[in-house]
Amino acid sequence: MTTAKAPGVYITERPSGVRTITGVSTSVPAFLGYTKRLTPSGEQTLPPFTDAERQAPQRMDSWREFTERYNITAVAAELVQKKAELATAEEGEARKKTRLGMRVAERCMILAEAVYGFFANGGSTCYVVGFIDPAKKVAPTGVDGLEGSADRPLKGLDGLQTVPEVSMVAVPGLWDMTTDASGEPNPPKPAVAQGKLLIGKVVKHCTDMRNRVGIFEPPPDQKPSGVETFISDQPTQRADAAYTTYYYPWLHVPGVDGVGRTVPPCGHIAGVWARTDAERGVFKAPANQNLRGVLDVPVLLTDLAQGRLNDKGINCLRVFPGQGLLVWGARTRSKERDWVYLNVRRLVCFLAESIRLSSTWAVFEPNDDRLWASLRHSVTSFLTDQWRQGALLGRTPEEAFYVICDRTNNIASTIDAGKVICDIGVAPVRPAEFVHFQITQIAGEPARTG
Repeated sequence: MTTAKAPGVYITERPSGVRTITGVSTSVPAFLGYTKRLTPSGEQTLPPFTDAERQAPQRMDSWREFTERYNITAVAAELVQKKAELATAEEGEARKKTRLGMRVAERCMILAEAVYGFFANGGSTCYVVGFIDPAKKVAPTGVDGLEGSADRPLKGLDGLQTVPEVSMVAVPGLWDMTTDASGEPNPPKPAVAQGKLLIGKVVKHCTDMRNRVGIFEPPPDQKPSGVETFISDQPTQRADAAYTTYYYPWLHVPGVDGVGRTVPPCGHIAGVWARTDAERGVFKAPANQNLRGVLDVPVLLTDLAQGRLNDKGINCLRVFPGQGLLVWGARTRSKERDWVYLNVRRLVCFLAESIRLSSTWAVFEPNDDRLWASLRHSVTSFLTDQWRQGALLGRTPEEAFYVICDRTNNIASTIDAGKVICDIGVAPVRPAEFVHFQITQIAGEPARTG
């Protein structure tokens, strides 16, 4: 306390001792894809990443930063050059080599299209993990990455373990990663079995981290019946199904280099998730939202076709008259009642991660009633705020959630083991996926005449 040396008013600030829980970010995706280091074309503010830097997770806060750090302008220029050379190249090895260079550059542009789609649809921050040899396929072990050291950072999915704010993981060039790039006139089709192994690696990463969801798409050029065949052998009852989402079909975009192409929708979808989180909250299903920066879709779905895909956990992108292209689905691959809907899975991830990160102050505190009361108060206050925002179902907080942290669940044996148990139950809101109106015709009474 300040010692008063003269008559007057003196103020002393004291901490209240109240611990608050701060909500974590839910709008940061990580994109894994092919990158290529070239000499920058023209002046730029930021230098390109080295090979080692491109393999580690790098934070991107704008589209311009991404284009400079990953040589997108130079890659686009090389693609134009290779196309011009192909038009005049003679048949033989020279033509095959030119075609190979063109396809390598095109593989790098797929990652660029995903990042652009994210920023165009409302995203603000993402992470990028690069694979530095676009000519080669990526083995499942290569997606995991290698153990880092002082001069060699973690790569691939292992590197993403060090970035807790990531809440989505997408691999835009996943189906390119299943085969080597080819200079033949007819390139090999994606290896579906290899693609499923790569998807399994990403899903395992999301399941282990428990704070992020994977965004995937079926192979390109698939009809609805082919998508059903592709998805039929993937489990829906295991825990990892709740961390898996699929979107169909692919998208026709104008191209960041002015050349139209068909791209996977994961980047645009990540932007829609981020936009919905910012405008409404993570509890709102990221559906019935427009896709920006898209020309059209190669497949127009009917209600019947979507019904079959929706039942299998495939979220569809559809065109409606007067409304444009909309995201028309918000399901995970899970068939378990608790995890069918994507917004429920993401909301629980958000609540769990927020409570976990904001409760580290309790570690090594005296394990007594005062600690339990403080934990109860902070968690209850946080969940009450979520209920007021509409994230939890119930007319009162008591109906929406419960928090138990007292002598009923912290008994002598748990205290002796150095454990504090806080049981939390929540009732998340679920989307109105099917809206039914019952209309009954009634006979009007004839007007009276007097």
